[in-house]
Amino acid sequence: MSKEELAVVRQILQTNNPLSGKDIPTMRASMDAATAAAPRPEDVRYEPVDAGGVPAEWTIAPESRDERSIVYFHGGGYAIGSIESHRGLVTRLARAAKARVLSVDYRLGPEHPYPAAVEDGVAAFDFVASQGTSPSSIALAGDSAGGGLTAATLVALRDQGKPLPAAAACISPWLDLTLSGDSVKTKADEDPLVEEGMLRMMADAYIGPGDAKSPTASPLFADLAGLPPTLVQVGSAEILLDDSTRFAECAGRAGVELELRIWPDMIHVWHAFADLLSEGREAIEEIAVFLEPRLS
Repeated sequence: MSKEELAVVRQILQTNNPLSGKDIPTMRASMDAATAAAPRPEDVRYEPVDAGGVPAEWTIAPESRDERSIVYFHGGGYAIGSIESHRGLVTRLARAAKARVLSVDYRLGPEHPYPAAVEDGVAAFDFVASQGTSPSSIALAGDSAGGGLTAATLVALRDQGKPLPAAAACISPWLDLTLSGDSVKTKADEDPLVEEGMLRMMADAYIGPGDAKSPTASPLFADLAGLPPTLVQVGSAEILLDDSTRFAECAGRAGVELELRIWPDMIHVWHAFADLLSEGREAIEEIAVFLEPRLS
């Protein structure tokens, strides 16, 4: 691990944390501003598409193979984030996994509370499957809330009797909107990006009058039986660490093939800093290695 690289990232977040706003509009503007100047690679195609009524964007790199697809859900606490804010991470994933990636602009709270995001996740998967791609050649992936939405979409697809994708990858997933994990407190001083108060505000905005323990709101409380092979990556310096460790335990009891990778000293969605952080690049490659035999 490069301690120098990680120190640079931490310093950037200390001076300009896009999640440090006191309200959702401020955080949305900060995240948009933080990624607005990012250049688009000239060799990658970005194609807007209506994915079953959900705005989305195909990311197609020269390495992408037409017969395999990843449906990607961005992070942002179900209240902020967009296709634009996560385009860099998605582009790296398209290259590494040699797949077309559909980045989904699912509806956000508080304007569109739960279960709107889950409905959009199911619609996006159905759209890709309707385009001639076999479910056995489709994976779901996402980071933070998008990682939670990945798991929630799997549960919803199973409960609706629909075909399931071949695999899934969850990056620093938010799987418990009740914030009952011990790491919410014990890791508070280590996590430079995510704070308990901010998460509670976002959970309230998304859940509205609903139940935060609903299986497709907090997949930690879902019956996970029958879900496809899943990779979960989380950093040891995250307040959401216990979401992943407890989810892995639940998956094991349900007989689900789940690979939990805890990256030492890494922070929330360190993949987003892949331009600066070698571990970000390595973690994206790990996702590609996990998906390769399952999408073949």
